[in-house]
Amino acid sequence: MDKLNMTTMIDKPGISLFKAGSFNLNELNEILEIEGLQSQMAEVAVTNNSNALTIGHFAMQPGVEFEYFYDSVEYKVVTKGKIVMRDQQGNKYVAEVGDVILFSPDVTVIFDAESDGEAIYTAHRKAAAEFAPLA
Repeated sequence: MDKLNMTTMIDKPGISLFKAGSFNLNELNEILEIEGLQSQMAEVAVTNNSNALTIGHFAMQPGVEFEYFYDSVEYKVVTKGKIVMRDQQGNKYVAEVGDVILFSPDVTVIFDAESDGEAIYTAHRKAAAEFAPLA
């Protein structure tokens, strides 16, 4: 998928199957410019209409923590390992395989350096070009 010319995954009625490993993930340390960050991500648009929907794959290995601001509803389903995060009040959350993490709009999350897991996610927003799968 061309990062400059993103299209949606649903262009006609039917079933779409995306096999594990279908997308080449981006290194977040390069996009977010955080030295030592061991995290990867790719996302694609399902639809870009007024009810935009995006799906993606997120992975993080032990390294450094990073902060991310969610401006829309998003949920992650942990598929491997664990993802550890904190809110701005310092409350710690540990999500493990099978757990669902729901982020409300307008919330800042700190992903802890001890995270070592993977998740798939759905976001109620248009896909971000910088997170498009690598060619």
